[in-house]
Amino acid sequence: MPASIRKKDFRQETFVRFLLIVALFTIWLGIIGIRLVYLQISQHEFFKERAISQRRDKVRKRMMRGTIYDRSGRALAMSVKARSLFLNPQEIENPFIAAEILASVFKFKKEEILKELLKAKQEGKRFFWVGRKIEEEQAKRISETLQREAQAKGLSVIKEQITGFYWQEDQKRVYPLGSLAANVIGFSNIDDVGQAGIELSQESNLRGAVVRKWQERDRLGRVFDSEMEEKEPPKDVYLTISASIQHRVEEALKEGVEKAKAKSGIAIVIEPKTGEILAMANYPSFDPNFYSRFSSELFSNRAIQNVFAPGSTFKVVSYGAALDRGLIAPDEVVDCGNGVIQIADRKFKDTHCRKSFQDSIVVSSNIAAIRAAQRLGEDGFYSYLRAFGFGEQTGIELPAESTGILSQKERWSSASLASIAIGYEIGVTALQMALVFATVANDGVMMKPRIVKEIRYSEGTYRKMEPEARKVLEEQTASVLRKMLYQVVLRGTGRLADPDGYTAAGKTGTAWKYDEKLKKYNSEKYVSSFIGFAPVQKPAAVVAVVLDEPRTERRNGGDVAAPIFRRIMEQILPELQIPPDEALVAEEKIETSNTDFSEVPRVAVQDSDRKTDEKRRRKRED
Repeated sequence: MPASIRKKDFRQETFVRFLLIVALFTIWLGIIGIRLVYLQISQHEFFKERAISQRRDKVRKRMMRGTIYDRSGRALAMSVKARSLFLNPQEIENPFIAAEILASVFKFKKEEILKELLKAKQEGKRFFWVGRKIEEEQAKRISETLQREAQAKGLSVIKEQITGFYWQEDQKRVYPLGSLAANVIGFSNIDDVGQAGIELSQESNLRGAVVRKWQERDRLGRVFDSEMEEKEPPKDVYLTISASIQHRVEEALKEGVEKAKAKSGIAIVIEPKTGEILAMANYPSFDPNFYSRFSSELFSNRAIQNVFAPGSTFKVVSYGAALDRGLIAPDEVVDCGNGVIQIADRKFKDTHCRKSFQDSIVVSSNIAAIRAAQRLGEDGFYSYLRAFGFGEQTGIELPAESTGILSQKERWSSASLASIAIGYEIGVTALQMALVFATVANDGVMMKPRIVKEIRYSEGTYRKMEPEARKVLEEQTASVLRKMLYQVVLRGTGRLADPDGYTAAGKTGTAWKYDEKLKKYNSEKYVSSFIGFAPVQKPAAVVAVVLDEPRTERRNGGDVAAPIFRRIMEQILPELQIPPDEALVAEEKIETSNTDFSEVPRVAVQDSDRKTDEKRRRKRED
């Protein structure tokens, strides 16, 4: 082949290669261009944030959680400044020395902390908690000790900062009065989130807003600009609880539960005219400062969560409803049925039925209460059960409140009306029953229970909780009931509830417990209670006492719960500045001189109690 032809072919081949290279280069530029357009348009925000994050630190600092106060302004739960220590395992120079230092300062087991530290380092973790919520003074001492130990063992300490060791500003929740009202206040966890009680129900008010602070840094890490973002600050919560009254109630309840060898106990104090809870006690309880050391069973507020058969305290509802409809009168003769009445397939036996409704409630007659409910009929009785709020929550500002148990009337058996009339086939909470007596004490008006008095804002303003009321009984009905219940304390089953210097009215209750295993009421287990108010003419306080499974020989409500009621009243009425009232005025006394009380069951009392009862009786007769 001639040289000219070969030369021509070479030029053509070179030109083709050149075109191919140009085409590839053009395609490559096109791909780059498309990619740049995509990144600039679709991924602009992502890379902007990424670039900013390389020169900007985001520092989060939670504002101090709001304080919980009692009604007088005494702190029940508050937050204090604290610090938390964490490690960056990747920066730790010598994990073995670091573990040795931490073990000596924090009393850790060296092997365990070393194992966790090495594991975190191997997994590439850059965050490892060592100590949480350490109060500032203690944190300062720990920091100084760590520095000394680190320097002594050869770790790097620059400007009082150990390499890989970091302190973070924090806050710690403390409860200055320990276990006082613990089941009401509740507690917040390690992350300052409410877990129970007011801490949980008022979380949105108490929770501190997160403050975000942006710090701009140059390439050398120096801060040259900052920006801060704030949200609504936390609020303080003031309760209706009185710390001093709560303390007295808890002491009386503790002593009473232990004396009765009971499983647990509940006591509630309500101001009837406002519905404000002055005290709500549970025993046994717990200390929210060390909640992790206690069983979770102790965290529940049994006053609003536990459901039980009320027994004879419920007869106030039966009597009250019938009186309100004008279907019975206190001095009306009762058909006692020779001590036994047959209703459907059930027999109700009662040796305490007396000739009048007044006399019968004094000795807690079942038959008299059933007769009162029968006058109403199922429709009428059920309407009053709903009016008193059974089968629904009271609406108190506490979490996990039970509705109790009230079956729809259509599901009642032929004997249900009689059973409910004496406090069975119905489940109630202690607060629901306390409200019944508060309604009687408040002229038939039921006040919605309140435990939050007001919410206060940081700028000094506040939101006060307004009372809510509804009419349940006529005023005259409530007046008559107060007189009848006064006789229960004066002469009947509630005599051990009679406080020195004050008149009191109330009702005892002793009910079998429903046994889930047996699927029926267990006659070996009781819930014993006493609920009442004082003084009788102008009630200032309603007190409910409920004991679960007392185990003493005498375990009726009049034996074990009534004395606790008396002690509470004798202590709180003077504190409430209620003057003594030795007896009802003459025109309001119910004549009982012709009533034969010789067969009234006598409650077991100590010799000192007998002398006190006799002294009171003579004082009134004079």
